[in-house]
Amino acid sequence: MTQLEQVKKLDEMGVDFAGFIFYPKSPRYAGKQISGELLKKAKLRIGKVGVFVNTPYELMMRTVDEFGLDMVQLHGDETPRACEQIANYVTVIKVFRLGENDPISWIIKPFEESCDMFLFDTLGVGYGGTGKKFNWDLLKPAAIDKLFFLSGGIEPEDVDKLKEFSREEVAKKLFSFDINSRFEISSGVKDIQKIKLFIQSLNAK
Repeated sequence: MTQLEQVKKLDEMGVDFAGFIFYPKSPRYAGKQISGELLKKAKLRIGKVGVFVNTPYELMMRTVDEFGLDMVQLHGDETPRACEQIANYVTVIKVFRLGENDPISWIIKPFEESCDMFLFDTLGVGYGGTGKKFNWDLLKPAAIDKLFFLSGGIEPEDVDKLKEFSREEVAKKLFSFDINSRFEISSGVKDIQKIKLFIQSLNAK
């Protein structure tokens, strides 16, 4: 998110979390587009998630304070020890960008004790989301005993597939769906109506 007014609209709709990217190379970099002071003062129910990539600890903590963040989402090469240090101060979501043959259970195991939640996304060049479809079937054999977000090019037409995945055994710890580029008008500017319809479809029985 890059606009406070859009964050407020999502809050009114009952969206659980709003993400703010603090990676300067991202076209959605929130650092210069949204006021930390105004965001912190806004009376929002929505959880504010800061997205970081290999950010030095002190800088991350200042950003968490400045913007009143509730969680941090770590997209870089953070070690379990670094995650543990950060988790002493704020809720940590560790992102795993997965390829077709990655041993998922083995990859996530070192982070089980040091992170609060996981997020699974598609492997791509560089850091951050790719907008590419994630083959959610890759998760089915994995032993995931941690609340997790499902990401990877989720779009409005995926509602039935998401509901189907939610019934899988591996989804017992599924916590939330992470949507982004397929719901945008331009980088950092969301199509609010599209999100509203998606949520209605997702919640419909």
